[in-house]
Amino acid sequence: MDNAIYTTLTRQSGLMQEMRAVANNIANVSTTGFRREGVIFSEYLAGLEGNEPSLSMAYAHGRHVDQSQGGLTRTGGTFDFAIEGEGFFMIETPQGNQLTRAGSFIPSPEGELLTPDGFRLLDPGGTPIAIPSGAKDVALAADGTLSASGDPIAQVGVFTPNDPNGLRHVGGTRFTAEAGAEPVEGAVLMQGYLEESNVDPVSEIARMIEVQRAYEMGQAFLDREDERIRGVISTLGR
Repeated sequence: MDNAIYTTLTRQSGLMQEMRAVANNIANVSTTGFRREGVIFSEYLAGLEGNEPSLSMAYAHGRHVDQSQGGLTRTGGTFDFAIEGEGFFMIETPQGNQLTRAGSFIPSPEGELLTPDGFRLLDPGGTPIAIPSGAKDVALAADGTLSASGDPIAQVGVFTPNDPNGLRHVGGTRFTAEAGAEPVEGAVLMQGYLEESNVDPVSEIARMIEVQRAYEMGQAFLDREDERIRGVISTLGR
């Protein structure tokens, strides 16, 4: 196969991955705490036989998580929390501790604060947070301290990944930090608010059109190369 076809195929594969990422972003434009993702393209060099020059191909394997702040929506919910600035909530899952910006929590019958999926919210030390039975006037301070009737009962942990580029999307609004995460000092939390998705639908649709056009150009090139090769084979076979 001609080297130009190999190069174009790697580009087409990367564009397909980017199209999936853009489509997922658009689908989650209204998802609380969702973080926009993009595909990272890099150059992959392959050696050729003899004195032929190396072959440069596109490589789209990594994903970049956009950590910019989303808009805040007031809900008035006692257990609706939002982080203003950097950081993530940490939750306990069967696959290990994970990070999220989605701050809607529900008290369990035992008083533990859970995500809608049933995962427990953790404090800065990695311990599940529980609201004592009968607690009234639960309030969240800007530093994450939870109190009931003015008495401190727990603190909501806010964490930041040690390696921002090591943040990996595992599903929904949840992420893992491959290099671990540490508590953030000076984090600001707000009670009665939820953070919106940070996806800009207009930008994503514009990007989708660009990716689609680039893919169509690559496909047109492959079609022409196929016709050229068939023509050569047909000529040699006469």
